[in-house]
Amino acid sequence: MRLSRAVTLVLLAALGFGGVVAARSADPSFSLATARPDELAASLGAIGAEDRALASQEARLRREAAGAGGAASPGASPAPGGSSGPGRGPGATADAASGAGAGAGAAGGADAERARADELAILAGTVPVGGPGLELTIRDPHRAVDASVLVDALQELRDAGAEAIEIAGVRAIVSTYIADEPGHGLIVDGTSVAAPYVLRVVGDAHTLDQALRIPGGVLDTVAARDGAQASVRTFGHLEIRALRPAPSPRYARPAG
Repeated sequence: MRLSRAVTLVLLAALGFGGVVAARSADPSFSLATARPDELAASLGAIGAEDRALASQEARLRREAAGAGGAASPGASPAPGGSSGPGRGPGATADAASGAGAGAGAAGGADAERARADELAILAGTVPVGGPGLELTIRDPHRAVDASVLVDALQELRDAGAEAIEIAGVRAIVSTYIADEPGHGLIVDGTSVAAPYVLRVVGDAHTLDQALRIPGGVLDTVAARDGAQASVRTFGHLEIRALRPAPSPRYARPAG
């Protein structure tokens, strides 16, 4: 009886977790690519809380199931001829297998939530990242490169599948802006930056490189500016360690 109760609890936990994940994934009003930093932070917080709660619940249910299984059949072994001994009938064996499957499903769901939390943290720029990518360097000795050139470069790289971008030491996120600073250079999210402008990008290096080299693209645009030059280096592994502080929403709270 205790084993069946524990298995039932495991199944209910797994089904409930699946419902949470399905509802979040199906929500058409939330998009990782366009969410504001405060929305990403709120969602990240909610996922973290759900993850901790599910991990605790999973551990408790596993302990209950293990304890119930041990109490139900101490020292039992199959009887001759392949039949089960007392307390170990076919139903008990099937229930134990179902419980193990449900536990594995709950663990897999928790892993999926952790992966989603990592994705949100990368998009929010709150964790360092590493992977294949490239480095675009724009030299501008005569200050002929304005903000529009870097905005175009940022958009081209995002369209080509860039997963993380750093612009002159500033981690680029969804809300990043670039503006001209006459007499000095450019402003990236409130930070003054000067040439040479170095963009470090994590993503498929070949695809990103080709996107910058299309006719009339970023490299051609830079070459058309007085004295400006652009160069690209690809890497099998490149790290971006510039971080953004985690925003603290004033009003938004995790729903549900």
